[in-house]
Amino acid sequence: MSEPGALEKTTRINLLFDFYESLLTDKQRTFLKYYFHDDYSLGEIAAEFEISRQAIYEHIKRAQAVLETYEQKLGLVARHEKLILLIDRLDEALEAGQDEAALSELRGIARGLRHAVEIE
Repeated sequence: MSEPGALEKTTRINLLFDFYESLLTDKQRTFLKYYFHDDYSLGEIAAEFEISRQAIYEHIKRAQAVLETYEQKLGLVARHEKLILLIDRLDEALEAGQDEAALSELRGIARGLRHAVEIE
């Protein structure tokens, strides 16, 4: 995974995985975890499961496509990212605020938003 954008790709796949993991097959989950979470090479995964590197590559590519399809249909990651941006803007507004009662209320809202976007 040394091509340009590999880190961004890995980060995106991991985020998609966090949201849609339960919708994947056991094999898809396993191979994605080994490759993206545990940083195993295709060869290492192939040796572990006694199948070809090409088969592992195809499984991972299909699993990535499935994750992207789920995101296109459900949009959970996009919604999550929008909420994070709103929380950041709220934090900036809090820093600029003056009235302590209003600031306290805004802090409570920010905590509620943060809690709402946490992935369990």
